[in-house]
Amino acid sequence: MGPRHHPVLKKHALLCAAAALALPLAAGCGGSDEASGATAEPASLQELAEQTDCSLTGKRKVKDMEQGNCKNDLGKYVLLSFTTDKNMNSWLTEAKPWGGVYLVGARWVVVSQEKTLQTIRKDLGGKIVHGDKHDGGGGHGSGGHGG
Repeated sequence: MGPRHHPVLKKHALLCAAAALALPLAAGCGGSDEASGATAEPASLQELAEQTDCSLTGKRKVKDMEQGNCKNDLGKYVLLSFTTDKNMNSWLTEAKPWGGVYLVGARWVVVSQEKTLQTIRKDLGGKIVHGDKHDGGGGHGSGGHGG
């Protein structure tokens, strides 16, 4: 018997639980160590670039992540490498409302068009995750339109 008093909180809890379950599965596509509870070594930005045969440009590093841009015959894409699963999950939580398509692996994310990600997935593995869909309509912003 779970809390059923507030439907919005229940929906939020279910979404969080689903995301928490899905991301470790996506991260574990490459090996069996994930099932034993061992954490996978994250791929560095340079390793991701080498595996997809691109030269990094616009490389940036902050405390908990690295980011770089790639462009090759596969297309244009952004590579991200994170220091922890928690940092990656937080980044995805913040990014997904903006839409987009993400290839998610063990503490790394590639952002691009789905067609490009399908090709990159052959080299890197991972799971394709979609951000929120936007219809271009009025949506859920704040700010008045009335008069």
